[in-house]
Amino acid sequence: MNTSEVDILIIGAGPSGCVAAGYLQQQGANIKVVEKSKFPRLVVGESLIPRVMDHFEEAGLLGNLDKQNFQKKPGARFIRGQVISIFDFSQKFGEGWDWTWQIPRADFDMVMAQTLIDKGVDISFETTVTAISFEGTNSVTTVVDKEGKESQIKAKFVIDSSGYGRVLPRLLHLDKPSKLNPHSAIFSHVKDINRPEGIEGTQISFDVLDTEVWLWVIPFSNGNTSLGIVADTAFIEKLAENGDTALALQRAIQLSDFYVKRFAGTEFLFEPIHLKNYSAAVTKMYGDGFALTGNSSEFLDPVFSSGVCFATESGILAAKLAWREINGEQIDWEKDFTQYMQRGIDVFTTYVKEWYTGNLQTLFFHRPENLDVKEKVCAVLAGYVWNEENPFVKKHNRVIRSIAYMLENNKELSDNIEKTYK
Repeated sequence: MNTSEVDILIIGAGPSGCVAAGYLQQQGANIKVVEKSKFPRLVVGESLIPRVMDHFEEAGLLGNLDKQNFQKKPGARFIRGQVISIFDFSQKFGEGWDWTWQIPRADFDMVMAQTLIDKGVDISFETTVTAISFEGTNSVTTVVDKEGKESQIKAKFVIDSSGYGRVLPRLLHLDKPSKLNPHSAIFSHVKDINRPEGIEGTQISFDVLDTEVWLWVIPFSNGNTSLGIVADTAFIEKLAENGDTALALQRAIQLSDFYVKRFAGTEFLFEPIHLKNYSAAVTKMYGDGFALTGNSSEFLDPVFSSGVCFATESGILAAKLAWREINGEQIDWEKDFTQYMQRGIDVFTTYVKEWYTGNLQTLFFHRPENLDVKEKVCAVLAGYVWNEENPFVKKHNRVIRSIAYMLENNKELSDNIEKTYK
């Protein structure tokens, strides 16, 4: 059996794996990336948030990505009936990027992978991990290529960025239930033949049909648009009890007063995909000789587009820590990786939960708007969930609930908001 040796093996060539590989390639590390899929491949996660731009830049990927003319995303729009709430990333609390992209992931991921290949990174597509064993921090990973040929890769460290494949959680029995209630989604792409001119045609929007039911609309620069419905799993299954995902998504579009004229009757470019009970978690995010990143560790809900952000944040952080460890530093993985990532995950988990309780929707759609509250929430939506100078980060577990209570009980927010922050 053929055997190769590397410093770091990366499982998965999505955003998490690519930023990890991009960073390590710049450090001169001997790395290998294995990817189960054939690229380009269809995957969800088409709306980015500004924090990811920091990661693409640090990984040496930003330049090539910027050349592709993906649709710029300067903010996001939330719609509920006649009330519209627009968050402009240039009007957020604190420093950070003011824009990002809306992207067809098949094209986006292919550009990242090809950029790395052009830089000399060894990426093997259509290669499946079948087994792994550890001796201390050293590992031997068994893989099978598309022709059925088996080989082994010896590595000093493994970064699992396998996303929904969750390779190491599955092989090492690390899965655990998510803390979030079960939700599901159905999505596809359409040729946006009725797209309006100007910003109305390019603006990413979330149409809230009910407290736990919402439609996403993500326009791309290629003229296509991603459409998806998210709801509790029982609601999604009732849309088409015979499992007809196209019928289910068509029915979902009919529920949207805002978008029914633009998208009713539009043909889907591929059979709509059903993602069922997608949120996931793990018992631990690292171990001797490995770290879990992106969806391999924790995946929340797509309502605030946090998936790729957590993927790239954890991917580049794992790469930095692993490289330092290989070079002789003592790394406190619990503090520097798990606890750090968990702080951000906890913030977004609170926002997702409070969205579905309705408390966060109260903040979004209350009129008149409070601009101080809005800029602090906007920073969270932009992905800057580790900036504890922002009280909506530091006090995330109570600030949304408290302010929603004030608004619902007609209390004067300006008199109470400082007390809420402290």
